[in-house]
Amino acid sequence: MSRVKQEKIQKHYDEVADRYDHHYDHSRGRSYHTHLSRHLMEVLPKNGLLLDIGCGTGLFVEKYCMDHSTAIGLDISRGMILQARRRCKEREFVVGTGETIPFSDDSFDAAASLLAFSYMRDPKKMLDETFRVLKPGGTLAVCTLGKNLLTRGIPAIYFISERFQVDHVVMRDFGEHYYNEEEMVHMFTTAGFIDVQTKWCSFAHIDLIDPLFHLARKVEPFVESRLPQLAYNICVNGAKPV
Repeated sequence: MSRVKQEKIQKHYDEVADRYDHHYDHSRGRSYHTHLSRHLMEVLPKNGLLLDIGCGTGLFVEKYCMDHSTAIGLDISRGMILQARRRCKEREFVVGTGETIPFSDDSFDAAASLLAFSYMRDPKKMLDETFRVLKPGGTLAVCTLGKNLLTRGIPAIYFISERFQVDHVVMRDFGEHYYNEEEMVHMFTTAGFIDVQTKWCSFAHIDLIDPLFHLARKVEPFVESRLPQLAYNICVNGAKPV
């Protein structure tokens, strides 16, 4: 991803930060975000310090810390960070990028990134940096946009949405990258992670209209287990060797 695209992302989320949570503040949004979060939390440690890369307004940090774990959020958008600090007053949030993480080596027990990895300017550098700041034995869990038959047309929808100036907090042409299992496993292992696992998730997309969303929710477990090529997102986790 180019620097121009990254600056566009930063500018956009600064502008929509004060209304971003409205996207997840209805029944579809809460269901969608909670579903993705659970997939990540299943593989993350229950205690210790987590770094949330691309934390947005702190939605995942809030969920992760409900079991008395603690977390620090990192995001490129100052506006999103301000909203996150209002949401989670007891947590620390820092402006920065995943490619240059402003923390020392071996600082975190775990790291996560929910729907931000596809927008990284240099995803390989982000994985290297995450590996650096994780303690030995630490876990990284990522949920990002998956590349399959169902998602192939989404960039075109976002492109058209932007050209027609549709007022939407997410539908923008950012040049995001969609990943398949082979790409993600290769990047994780190249960065040094071991025990890398992948899993496809989410068939009930947040932008479906209510009747279709509720129908998709009913069949979602079947799709995720039997027809993963129809899921929207891919979850990947790996560990830093001890």
